[in-house]
Amino acid sequence: MSRPGPGERPGPRGNGPRGAPREVREKERPPREAASEEPVRQGGGPAAGTATVNGPASDIAAVRSPGEHLSINALTRMNISDLADLARELNISGASAMRKQDLIFQILKAQTEQRGYVFAEGVLEVLPDGYGFLRSPDYNYLPGPDDLYGSPSQINRFGLLTGDTVSGQVRHPKEDEKYFALIKVEAINFEDPEKSRERIFFDNLTPLYPNEHIRLETNSDNLSGRVMDLLTPIGKGQRGLIVAPPRTGKTMLIQSIANSTTENHPEIALIVLLIDERPEEVTDMQRSVQGEVIASTFDEPAQRHVQVAEMVIDKAKRLVEYKKDVVILLDSITRLARAYNTVAPPSGKVLSGGIDANALQRPKRFFGAARNIEEGGSLTIIATALIDTGSRMDDVIFEEFKGTGNMELHLDRKLVDRRVYPAIDLTRSGTRKEELLLSKDILNRVWVLRKVLNQMSDVEAMELLLDRMSKSKNNGQFLKSMSDSA
Repeated sequence: MSRPGPGERPGPRGNGPRGAPREVREKERPPREAASEEPVRQGGGPAAGTATVNGPASDIAAVRSPGEHLSINALTRMNISDLADLARELNISGASAMRKQDLIFQILKAQTEQRGYVFAEGVLEVLPDGYGFLRSPDYNYLPGPDDLYGSPSQINRFGLLTGDTVSGQVRHPKEDEKYFALIKVEAINFEDPEKSRERIFFDNLTPLYPNEHIRLETNSDNLSGRVMDLLTPIGKGQRGLIVAPPRTGKTMLIQSIANSTTENHPEIALIVLLIDERPEEVTDMQRSVQGEVIASTFDEPAQRHVQVAEMVIDKAKRLVEYKKDVVILLDSITRLARAYNTVAPPSGKVLSGGIDANALQRPKRFFGAARNIEEGGSLTIIATALIDTGSRMDDVIFEEFKGTGNMELHLDRKLVDRRVYPAIDLTRSGTRKEELLLSKDILNRVWVLRKVLNQMSDVEAMELLLDRMSKSKNNGQFLKSMSDSA
């Protein structure tokens, strides 16, 4: 084998991306020229033709000359009307209906394309040799043909980590190169690139109980959200389990939670993670949910389930480090634990059901990442756990995770047989420290409601609750009518 010539980077010596087959690792050798070239001036610093004016947004808009490239810092300081005017100059359609963050990124994209470059975005995976690739959600963050190469100099300069969402200018591959190469970083996790060195690492952040309610009630017909708001409230930073036998409506409940979250809390970054699911369910979820849906279907190997899950949790942690609120809806943690059990090296100690003694450490670390952060931001994980499947392994996995969350919602097969939806077992479902999420007045009424419902059978209690709720427009009116009748 010939040695690399002067100035030429040797090929990667590591194993490439986690669990990638040999042919994928061979394809992911870094571009020869791109690996040795220095990146163009990065998004945080001044560059030729870039506005670096400090001051009020109106001053920035006033001094900007036609064709000038504004950095994300300057665009963030501009008000929405100035951004809309700039968008019209750049022929961006639908600017008036966009949120400020979306508008800023459309402007960055238009400015970049005017200068002859491509504007791209992806989630970084740093490989053992120091370079990395920006993975696309279109390929569920797995190695794909559209991956973008990031050089070690860029990764080291900004202290980039696996899971960082990086946006920037990209150049076309040169001769004998296979990948587009990132040449200028415009934003990291939708913020100014220079802020990346100021962040506190996720493991050093202070966890707290959830204290801000995620409201799921949308309209009078959304009974699932209304019941959960009162009896199993979810807060920012919740670690919740939906315990479900087969065919009890857990997928519909996940969709309801996702749609309510995006409607009531547009500031939350929502990710739906489907592990070992049927392909048709993935398509249905993508069409039903206004959020990011990442999936690894049942026909994929266990190593791929693990890789997808770890990219998603790394992305969520990086966003939380930037004080953002993230919600992950995982279906299901049982199948994710099965995948970790398959890929875990054998320790020689096997528990009941065929689970290796060390296999559940990594899925517990995934689930345990959910927390409310004192310094700002939160990571909420609501995961489904399968029971009554006939598998001893599934029962053991549930027993291991039972009690690790601070919210549990149980679905009941008896209610499904009576065609009662949502099939929530009210007596076994609840949230720890719910007094931090609900006002004192609502909390007192909920306690009275629970006392009344606990005197009935599970089916009668749920039927009565749904009947009374369907006759009121919202939960406030329902609670008022309940106290009036009392």
